[in-house]
Amino acid sequence: MAQQQMQVVKDERGLGELFSELATETGTLIKQEVALAQTELVNKATRIGKNVGYLAVGGAVAYAAVLALTAGVIILLAQFIPAWLAAVIVGLAIGGAAYFMIASALAELKRTDPLPRNSIENIKEDAKWLKNEVT
Repeated sequence: MAQQQMQVVKDERGLGELFSELATETGTLIKQEVALAQTELVNKATRIGKNVGYLAVGGAVAYAAVLALTAGVIILLAQFIPAWLAAVIVGLAIGGAAYFMIASALAELKRTDPLPRNSIENIKEDAKWLKNEVT
């Protein structure tokens, strides 16, 4: 009888230790998932920041080139048509090109998903696993 009571105490202590270990491992798992989500967000933010930077620098360089080319084309066209008409035609052509470049860059930025999808899925899987372990 005394041996059975000792066995029950050992089993209860083992269960307590198991729950303690489960709690510790769950905490570690959550910390790792948060670190993964943070890394994923930083990587995505870096990519977005890079694209925005390229947009800004590319826009500034293109602006200088467009100014020089615009003047040259207007002067060339002004030899055949009135200068004001030459300026309007060149301005419309440049405006159309600018529209397509900006639309393309914005479309690329919209395709970038800022959410850490992999981390979200991992956390959902971890929650299911933890629920199964506890029940």
